[in-house]
Amino acid sequence: MSQLHDKISAWCEKIEKNNNWRQKECFNLIPSENTPSLLVKLAEISDPCGRYAEHRTMKGQEIYFYQGTDFIREVEIETKKELARYFGCSEIELRPISGQMANEVVFKGLVKFVNRQRSAGQPFRRLRLVMNNDLNKGGHLSSQPMGALFNLVEEDPATGKENVVNIPVRQDNPYKADLDQLAARLKEYRPELIIFGKSMFIYPEPVGFVYELVKDWPQRPILMYDMAHVLGLYGAFQTPFQEGVDLVTGSTHKTFFGTQRGVIAGNFPEGSPLKVLWSDIQSRAFPGSTSNHHLGTLLGLLLASYEMNEFKEAYQTQVKKNAKALARYLQAAGIPVEGDQADGFTETHQVLIRVRKFGVGQEIARRLEDNNILTNYQALPDDTTFLESSGIRLGVQEMTRFGMKEKDFEVLAGLMAEVIIKNKKVKEEVKRYRQNFLEMQYCLPEREALELASKLFLSLLPSRKIGQLFIENLAEKVKQLND
Repeated sequence: MSQLHDKISAWCEKIEKNNNWRQKECFNLIPSENTPSLLVKLAEISDPCGRYAEHRTMKGQEIYFYQGTDFIREVEIETKKELARYFGCSEIELRPISGQMANEVVFKGLVKFVNRQRSAGQPFRRLRLVMNNDLNKGGHLSSQPMGALFNLVEEDPATGKENVVNIPVRQDNPYKADLDQLAARLKEYRPELIIFGKSMFIYPEPVGFVYELVKDWPQRPILMYDMAHVLGLYGAFQTPFQEGVDLVTGSTHKTFFGTQRGVIAGNFPEGSPLKVLWSDIQSRAFPGSTSNHHLGTLLGLLLASYEMNEFKEAYQTQVKKNAKALARYLQAAGIPVEGDQADGFTETHQVLIRVRKFGVGQEIARRLEDNNILTNYQALPDDTTFLESSGIRLGVQEMTRFGMKEKDFEVLAGLMAEVIIKNKKVKEEVKRYRQNFLEMQYCLPEREALELASKLFLSLLPSRKIGQLFIENLAEKVKQLND
């Protein structure tokens, strides 16, 4: 037993050290991450964690295949309601456990949908042709044949490659679509599915432009927007459903500050010929791609959805202001920023910097990490390989949650410039500066949250005696801090 204690104790020490480093000593600027609030984290480890709640629609009824699921059924219904309110849409599918899985579920549902029209004896087919964003121009991996589209799109027999064409980009700004070329490409290829959305993402997608071009086609393409990176900016950045998309997918832990899950949102009013597509998507969520869909994180997502709907406008506004401020201060400090300066370099949470004259992206990212600034090295559109990237991808969403405002990013940009340009060691300065941003915003105030959190935590302990010991130990720690 002592060996077990020693092993667990050693890892507990490492976990505690990592928690303190990531949460209290570092500035996290990775654009695909966020920190959930205390209550959201506690919800994740509550009783539903590890439970099952498989269910599907059968003969017009939602049938659950496990007992003890009344609570989680209520959670799922309420989360769907909150997210439908957030997106202003009619349908929500919550069972995917990542944004990648959400995309895969949609693609498999679409394959099932297009095969509904085949006659008896005809072979089962895949998607005929898909239009998406080029991976090398910022497109998301999960929307590529090497990602979630794998084996779900037809191949060109002449080339042996998948029938995928890319949304063309402008020569003067490769982060924006070339609308003239896009119109020509739509007319030539007439895709069956168009996927908007990127991972290197600083400008809106041409949703309304495309919708106007395809809306009267006899068999118009399905329009899908992978909003993984900008899900938490829905409305302030772009409102795809109002612009004409059928489906929105995404992960719920980047700009949307929830737990690590995926979501599919649809807008199919009664009488829509695409209503049956939603049934096909649901069937691919379960039993197609999930069984246990991580009910602890679902419970956490509900609380995060309440937070987001309450603080949406203030949070989104500050994220956009902070991103423009960081871009402006980095440019002023001598670090080239991608995008158009006339646009403030970005319309999202992301800032893209070009660091090649100071070193390879991987090296610069490691140098920043050694100084407690966490970033994401990135191949830029003119790079030939990701292994020698010219760029760094930054996101302000997590530090916005910890209370940073525009002017605060001037100091951080200066520290980053010291590291990137001069290779200066600023780790201790960074740690000291981070102490100004430790209290999470856009959620319940700490005192209110702590009262609720203590009750939740006590409910997880196996006995009243242990609970009492925990309270006494916690009270002693608080007394020591106050002294």
